[in-house]
Amino acid sequence: MSLIAGSYEKFIWGYRLKPLKDSSSSSSSTLTLTQLFSYPSHLAPITTVAVSGTAAASGSTDDTIHLYDLSSSASLGALHLQDSTSVTSLAFYTPPNLSVPRNLLAASADGFVSIFDADPFVLLKSIKAHKKGVNDLTVHPSGKLALSVGRDECLAMVNLVRGRRSFYHKLGKEASLIKFDLSGDKFFMVTEEKIGVHQAEDAKLLCELEGNKRVLCAAPGANGVLLSGGEDRSITAWDTNSGKVAYCIGDAHSARVKGVVVLTKNDSGDAVDDPYLVASASSDGAIRVWDVRMAVKEKSIPLAEAKTNSRLTCLAGSSIKYIGKKAPQEKQNKNGATEDS
Repeated sequence: MSLIAGSYEKFIWGYRLKPLKDSSSSSSSTLTLTQLFSYPSHLAPITTVAVSGTAAASGSTDDTIHLYDLSSSASLGALHLQDSTSVTSLAFYTPPNLSVPRNLLAASADGFVSIFDADPFVLLKSIKAHKKGVNDLTVHPSGKLALSVGRDECLAMVNLVRGRRSFYHKLGKEASLIKFDLSGDKFFMVTEEKIGVHQAEDAKLLCELEGNKRVLCAAPGANGVLLSGGEDRSITAWDTNSGKVAYCIGDAHSARVKGVVVLTKNDSGDAVDDPYLVASASSDGAIRVWDVRMAVKEKSIPLAEAKTNSRLTCLAGSSIKYIGKKAPQEKQNKNGATEDS
């Protein structure tokens, strides 16, 4: 499994999570974060990162998107949006039958959502989704649509097949994050310390989760679980079916949690008990990996830790099982935004 983190100091950090060899001790000491790369990839603070398979991307307030190949720990160059503007959110779309992404979506501070083909990385279309800057976006598992929230206090839906905005709704308050669940049946929308759980079909509010402090990051897990982190320095797992806290890793970091990644069961070919692994990054400069089964104990201890000595701003992760292997060549006619773009 791989993790990539961005920092306020313009550095990009790449790590591989793997078991320690020849270790007969318990699982609490058999994992390590091995650094793949670290260098100043941007000219301004990094705001967002995304990973899919061996492909990774980072966005910054320097108006560029940088691309990386995790299999060779190499930079692949930079993408530029049509109008020079800060990149606020990135998301890959990877079809279930492929190991490589088909599209990269980028949200920006001018209210646009840009859609790139991922092979090669070329701009297909830019869509005006919001009147003000886009705070976050999420792609439906089908790859047919994306949702975004912005500084205009609105929720927008982008039709990725036709390449246009198909829905625009005034929320009355500014949402900072939006995420689909793994099935695509629900989506989660974050406003300050509250998380709204909505039905994807009609955006109906199913329940509202209320944390102690502002939520800064969130990631969906299996069985209706949503993990969140923020200013309370903890990692909270919510049962979105009941609306209650399933478990919590208190004081996971010494400062605010800026990124959380659920390392799900099918994301790794390694002999690691990965269905229970969660990674987090904080502005204290630490990246930590947790076994959530330990959350029931009074004091959870991370399975692995890497200290970057920088103010981390974002975190993304993916399986690394395809590294060193030839990617399958089953790329077919594209769906997302390629038909009418």
